[in-house]
Amino acid sequence: MKNIRDIFVTRDAPILSAMQHLEKGAAQIVLVVDAADRLLGTVTDGDVRRALLRGVGLDRSVAEAMNRTPVTARLGTTQEEAIALMRERAIHQLPIVDGEKVVGLITFDEALRALREETLVVLIAGGLGSRLRPLTEETPKPLLAVGGKPLLEITIANLARQGFARFFIAVNYKADMFRAHFADGRSLGVEIGYLQENESLGTAGALRLLPERPAAPLLVMNGDVLTNLDARQLLLFHREQSVAATMCVREYEWRIPYGVVRIDRGRLAEFEEKPTRKEFVNAGIYALSPEALDQIPPSGPIDMPDLFRRVALNRGPAAVYPLREYWIDIGHLDDLQRAQGDAHIFR
Repeated sequence: MKNIRDIFVTRDAPILSAMQHLEKGAAQIVLVVDAADRLLGTVTDGDVRRALLRGVGLDRSVAEAMNRTPVTARLGTTQEEAIALMRERAIHQLPIVDGEKVVGLITFDEALRALREETLVVLIAGGLGSRLRPLTEETPKPLLAVGGKPLLEITIANLARQGFARFFIAVNYKADMFRAHFADGRSLGVEIGYLQENESLGTAGALRLLPERPAAPLLVMNGDVLTNLDARQLLLFHREQSVAATMCVREYEWRIPYGVVRIDRGRLAEFEEKPTRKEFVNAGIYALSPEALDQIPPSGPIDMPDLFRRVALNRGPAAVYPLREYWIDIGHLDDLQRAQGDAHIFR
């Protein structure tokens, strides 16, 4: 990169400052250094998200989110050696040090391009959209227009801009409308195939219809989700975690419209007036390694939560990836209306 100091921060800088560096820079990493440019740690998008899951606020010191033992390479490391090291350690950026001082950074763009080229994207679009009737009596929910374009077309175009080129759409209800609109995907600059469900297979069952076992992790999205997620970051995070499955989650906040009473041994212990509660909810976006697909039974419907339970039982715990990007699940008419008001985000 032109100036390595552009991605330097001190350990006392707030996490929010590191996030701003990550969003503005192409390197996708921040280097935490001392006054002598000695490397103290690194911060990636994944580090920030893990800190958020631990409840660390964005105003806290970057030292609370950084990786204190980053992989580095010595000055003089060849490009071939650097790429081999990044492949071995499943990392995307490699700081170059002269002694303890940071003097450069090598990124794994070659691997990122290869990752995009071999990644299949599966869009689950076979549902009836019952909660949006009467709109969905004539048009399946993923083809409802948002800002003048079908919702699913916005999703495909957004992922195509990120470099993804191979798509499958799982279809059932009004499947011919999807084929008529997207055909083979050539008009959008991508390749589109179809997974035809002859019965409802749930949000995971259609994956057994893939024509062959994928060689790389899959990106799977519900067709009624609208988001500007950078899916490249999700797949890199998934790979770094060395898990079979990763679920995107979104923080959901609601207010209890009553005073909440806590009781201890039959006595009023505490009273909280109209409190706010927060939980992480399933965002309908997943990264699945090929071995996760082995947990799908040979027949019958299965939803993603059930698949994740099977993966956890047989392959180990799944990872979670908290979303902070724009996201909306278009399940009701007011969700669709809100998405219409936000359509400018995707132009």
